[in-house]
Amino acid sequence: MFADVNDYAAQDLPDASDAGQSLRPLSELHVGLRADEALRRLREFGPNELPTAKKRSLIRQAWDVLHEPMLLLLVAAGSINFVLSEPLDGTILLSFVIVVVGISIYQEHKSENALAALRDLSAPRALVIRDGETVRIAGKDVVVGDVVLLSEGDRVPADSVVIECENLGVDESALTGESVPVRKSRRLNDSAMGAPGGDGTPWLFSGTLVVRGHGIAVVETTGSRTEIGRIGTVLRSIERQRTPMQTEVDRLVRVVAAIGTCVALIVVATYGFVRGQWLDALLAGIATAMAILPEEFPVILTVFLAVGAWRMSQRHVLARHSPVIETLGSASVICVDKTGTLTVNAMTVRVLSTGDRSVVVTDESLPDEFRSLAIHSVLASPSNPYDPMDKAFHALRDRFFQGSEDPRRDLTLVREYSLSENLFAVSFVWRLTDEPNYVVAAKGAPEAIAELCHFGASEHEGLIRQVETATADGCRVVAVACATHDSRKALPADQHGFAFELLGLVSLHDPVRAGVGEAVAECSRAGVRTVMITGDYPGTAIAIAREIGLDNCRDVITGAELAAMTEGELAARIQNVSVFARMVPTQKLQLIKALKANGDIVAMTGDGVNDAPALRAADIGIAMGARGTDVAREAADLVITDDDFASIVGGIRQGRGIFENIRKAMVYVIAVHVPIVGMSILPLLGVKWPLVLLPVQIAFLELIIDPACSIVFEAEPMDPRTMERPSRASGTSMFDRRVLTIAILQGLSVLAAVGAVYIWTVIDGRSDQAVRSVTFATLVFANLQLILVNRSWRLSVRRTLFERRNPTLKWIVLLAVGLLTVLFTTPQLRTAFGLAPPSPRDVIVSLGASFLGVAWFEVYKQRRS
Repeated sequence: MFADVNDYAAQDLPDASDAGQSLRPLSELHVGLRADEALRRLREFGPNELPTAKKRSLIRQAWDVLHEPMLLLLVAAGSINFVLSEPLDGTILLSFVIVVVGISIYQEHKSENALAALRDLSAPRALVIRDGETVRIAGKDVVVGDVVLLSEGDRVPADSVVIECENLGVDESALTGESVPVRKSRRLNDSAMGAPGGDGTPWLFSGTLVVRGHGIAVVETTGSRTEIGRIGTVLRSIERQRTPMQTEVDRLVRVVAAIGTCVALIVVATYGFVRGQWLDALLAGIATAMAILPEEFPVILTVFLAVGAWRMSQRHVLARHSPVIETLGSASVICVDKTGTLTVNAMTVRVLSTGDRSVVVTDESLPDEFRSLAIHSVLASPSNPYDPMDKAFHALRDRFFQGSEDPRRDLTLVREYSLSENLFAVSFVWRLTDEPNYVVAAKGAPEAIAELCHFGASEHEGLIRQVETATADGCRVVAVACATHDSRKALPADQHGFAFELLGLVSLHDPVRAGVGEAVAECSRAGVRTVMITGDYPGTAIAIAREIGLDNCRDVITGAELAAMTEGELAARIQNVSVFARMVPTQKLQLIKALKANGDIVAMTGDGVNDAPALRAADIGIAMGARGTDVAREAADLVITDDDFASIVGGIRQGRGIFENIRKAMVYVIAVHVPIVGMSILPLLGVKWPLVLLPVQIAFLELIIDPACSIVFEAEPMDPRTMERPSRASGTSMFDRRVLTIAILQGLSVLAAVGAVYIWTVIDGRSDQAVRSVTFATLVFANLQLILVNRSWRLSVRRTLFERRNPTLKWIVLLAVGLLTVLFTTPQLRTAFGLAPPSPRDVIVSLGASFLGVAWFEVYKQRRS
């Protein structure tokens, strides 16, 4: 149908000079826009994008960062130091504020860049004619005057006018609120663009969905000038909502902040009454509050989810909703389509069968007795094939029927009868010049063709035996039939109105994708069951299941059997069946319900309009990016850009890794805050014990903690054994009892080591500056040790250093050691921090104590492994 644009060369579209009109006559539509002209219009009118939220200025970003409790406490501490006539301490503290604000803005820009790249990947794409060829371009690159080809499942990229269509229906509920799709017709005059709604209009509107048929349209307006664009302008000031996981962490931070405030007030009161120094007591209270606040949690979630999703997109997995990254680690079942996901979706005709005879298709000439079967298989395919099976029949025509032998040379298409859920067959009605009868060719599922041919029981059984033989090697089998119809009579309403005669069977081969067998085996090791869903014959499905090593592949449930089952029966059977054949898209929803009834966490793939409910109902909806429809992609949580099952498994693997790294970072944050809080309170137990952690020291530690949790752990390589562990149970908290216990034990053991060094230096009679120096150095070294031991909860530090290289780790270690060295060797900084130069023995003691503080966890890892 798309080739028929030339039929309208005699008509004209009105020329115009603005973005609201098409800019050339229809006689040029068959070549579309020239590439240079399209580029000019893109520059003139801008990209075809809806308005987005206003980008915050640098000043607004800095102001928003300053609202963080930690920074407010730093500003307060700096101001108090100025009041105490200690301008150097105050300047250093405010300098830390500037550095932290700079780091936060950099991380935000990094996250925003990753999210912007994800938006580009997830933007709808459009099929247009450029320079005489059909090309698929990003929706934002569509310009006024583009000739757009639309099919069922496509999202209309811009406001357009229909110039040709067949059975075109569009869902305009997003604009009108009416759930019933409206019928579209071609434009017959030069009337101006109308409003959404109404039946039989030629107007298409950006963002609406094609739900049936296909058509050709010319773009009238783009971007903010479209109907939906004018609505979108109102949304520019709306702030993005936080995810449920971020909300949960925000609540946790608020609770801890409240506890920290109470503890800080107790510290101020205790210090003030015991020592009588209220300004120093206020600084000690601020230091305690800074030590308790885990403000790194929101940073971890923002950076890990945004950058982690970007890393996934680099491996053909687009996470449309960041919470799905957490759900990925819980998946226990993957329901996957066979064609195009497990197989390459590039079919070739392998065998032709008529009656009891078959021929393997080679480059040699085709025997005469199979020519009618081959010819009618071509006639039962669309002129411009999109489906790989139809392309295989066109390849058959190109091989054996060239020039004068082309079966379509003198034929004109009269009507197409589409496939439906009730009849898996299509028919094409052709007219031959000066002939009284139409030629009708049909192809489809053998059962459907048998129904059209009105087979009796014995004929039907004979056909099924032939099909079972043909599908034994994994081929997809379709039946082909033909009929004639008097052209003087009206065409029947459906395909059953023709007197079809079976011509034979065609076996098509669709090879399994490379790496699918290994991916299925990896899923099995990870406790994730793979369930194959296909519309093919059961024999084909079982053969493919055996080839890829699917569990429980000897049994199969067909769509007809599933339709006859109760929910309880299906839930029981599905535990031991992994192959579902002759399925229709609407039955995927039944599978999801049955699997969920058994407590499974379900990932479901889909690509069509009818798959959208199943994708939405699944715990993880996975849409195919290459062949999938826009509505499927929008309903899904993940989009696989190469349609490969191995990429799905890779996404689950990487999602597990991202979740593990988030948890490692949060465990590190909890563990490192325990000794900081403890060393803020411990000096209060002695009347003359010196304070170890003033606000300036805690600000210094934050310069290590923030990059460590947001950069080092985010870049941590995934554990190779991640996919050898069973799936996490649904709803499992990030901090289960074991994880939280380990985090607190790590913090307490480090606190014990640092506290021991502190008490040793106090008993040794050291000066306040010397006590603070040795204790602070121990705390910094222990901080680095916590980073090293938490990189893996399975491998020793030595193995992670040599086997799992993290390029950011060395820079954090160098930063910490370098800053500590500068701090101890610069007299002015030593004075500002209240420190003294440590002796070599002090450095050795600090290193030894920090190592002993985490050594037990190394022993724990070895015993556990």
